[in-house]
Formats: sequence, C-alpha cells, structure tokens
Amino acid sequence: MASRHIRKLRDIAPSAWEHPADRAALSAVKQLKGIDELLKILLSATTERSLKLIHLASSVKVSANQYPKLNAMLDEIVDTFDWGYRPDLFVAQNPYLNARVLGAREPFIVLNNSALRAFPEPELKAILAHEMGHIMSGHALYKTLGWMLAKVSAGFLPGGGLAIAALTAVLAEWDRKSELTADRAELLALQEEEPSCNVLMRMAGAEDLSQVNLNDFFLQAKEYEDQKTVLDSVHKLLNQVWQSHPYPVVRLLELRSWAASGQYRAILEGSYRRRGEPETSAADELKEGVNFYRDTAKASEDPLLKFAGRLGDEVEKAAGDLAKRFKDLFGPREVQ
Repeated sequence: MASRHIRKLRDIAPSAWEHPADRAALSAVKQLKGIDELLKILLSATTERSLKLIHLASSVKVSANQYPKLNAMLDEIVDTFDWGYRPDLFVAQNPYLNARVLGAREPFIVLNNSALRAFPEPELKAILAHEMGHIMSGHALYKTLGWMLAKVSAGFLPGGGLAIAALTAVLAEWDRKSELTADRAELLALQEEEPSCNVLMRMAGAEDLSQVNLNDFFLQAKEYEDQKTVLDSVHKLLNQVWQSHPYPVVRLLELRSWAASGQYRAILEGSYRRRGEPETSAADELKEGVNFYRDTAKASEDPLLKFAGRLGDEVEKAAGDLAKRFKDLFGPREVQ
C-alpha cells in the first residue's frame, strides 16, 4: 500500500466529527427507562470476556505475524487519531461482507474474511477506520446490546416478541445513524474520499469497479433522495426499519456533503474539539436530540419520525420488562 502523508489529529475528541443524528438518537436511547439495568444484566450474564473467548476459539487474531498488513493498518489508524486504546482485531470465517465491534470496557473488531477477497488494501483500511470510529464514539456497548437481543428468543419473555421487537427497532434506528458518524471517522483516518466511496459502491453490488461510474452512482443516490411523496416515505420506512445500516446511496450523499463542509476542512487544519475540553452535558444532549428530530420532522415528509415518536412509551416498557426478566433469571451480578 503506497504511503501517503496523513495528518495526525492530536487529542481529537470524537464529538468533533460525530453526526448530529447519531448523537440525537443515542441520547434518546440512553434516556429510556430500563436501558442501564438491561445493559448491566446482559453484560454480566453474557460477559465481554465470553465474547472474546468465542472469537479467540473460532477466528484468527490479527498480530504482527498473522495478517501483518491488517495489523499495520490498524496501528496507523490508532496513531492518526492519537488514541490511547488499540483494540484487538479478529478475522472470522463468514461469507457476508461486513465488520463489527463487540464489547464494552475493552471492545474489539471482527472483520469477516470475505472482505479480504472483495476489497483492496485502501478500502480495507477504510473499513477498519470505520469500526475504530464506532469504538471511539462509545458505540460498541449499544451495538453489543443489539447483537445480543438479536439472539434472544421471543419465548424468553412472556409476550416477549413485541417487547424485543420494539426495543430492537429503536436500537436499529440509532444504529443506522451511528454509521454516519463512523463514515466520518473513516474519512478522517484516510483523508481522501475515493476508498470510502468505493467501499459503498461495492456494498451496493459493484464487484468490478471498472464496470461502474462513481458520478452515475451519485446521480442514482440523488434520484433516491428526490423521491419524497408520502407513499415513497412509507416505502423507505418499511424497507429499512430492520436494517442495521443506511442504504449505501444515503451514506454516499452524507459523506460527500461532509467532505465538502467547512467542518471537515477545519479538522484537517487542526481546529477541532480536543479530549478533556468541556463536552455537552447529558441534559443538553437530550435537548439537542429533541430539537434535531423536531426540526428534521418540520423539514421532512418522512413518517418515520412520527412513527418513532409514538413508540416512546412502548419501548421504555419493553426495556424495563426485559431487564426484569433477565434479573429474575440471573440475579444481580457485577459486570466482569
């Protein structure tokens, strides 16, 4: 992989690049009654340690001697962000083109081996930077919760199907927004757009980039965004409600918009919030979240926001019911 000069972002705070939709949605999730208890119980019953043991037993742990190029890429990303924690990286046997983060106190990255065949090195680095973005923004805990809930049987809780479905839907709504933040981290790590755009095109089906055109893909993305009738919005809602990622064309437009923004340029020039500087308080974050969704709803015909607003009470009850059920089964334990 040809070396390029990458500007080191010393002491940068993740809030410098986080997408407002991500911060708003995560703030709303954190405010749900029962979420803290549910996280504590889930992570004590199915500990971070057990998750790592699963991957130590079934995957390849990346090191200087195992997948050394991936190891070097991750080292470069951690150095660019001047980050004090270097996560473990595993390559897992899986045909699905994906990567994920798991864990809480010591989150780690899992890269599916199919990605090694599908993506060249600059794009693999973009994928690793994307996952590192999730870790730096504190997404790993909530992504682990979503991963665990996906494996919980509806029969685990009386009437549990609706409870799990409601909570999973709200977590998925945040999860999609979190990808927009991680895309920005990806761009900051590589400091060029092409690898990220190519990843999104490949995820959409462009296995051979010589057969597609990026400008036409942007036009396709614009065509999708321009479909704004109420019926179109309903279709968009139903098509994505259980998806963990926004559609590639949506991410492409968001990323291009941010790459052209003054905020991105200011960060590269050294003007950004640094770790240790005052952050937005939880109360202010919640207020910002409410204002963000209110203002977005005013400007949009998309019924998703109205639908999500009506789910509030049901989701809080679901989180509380699930937490009680886990507590009854496993009893109070400390997180390992």
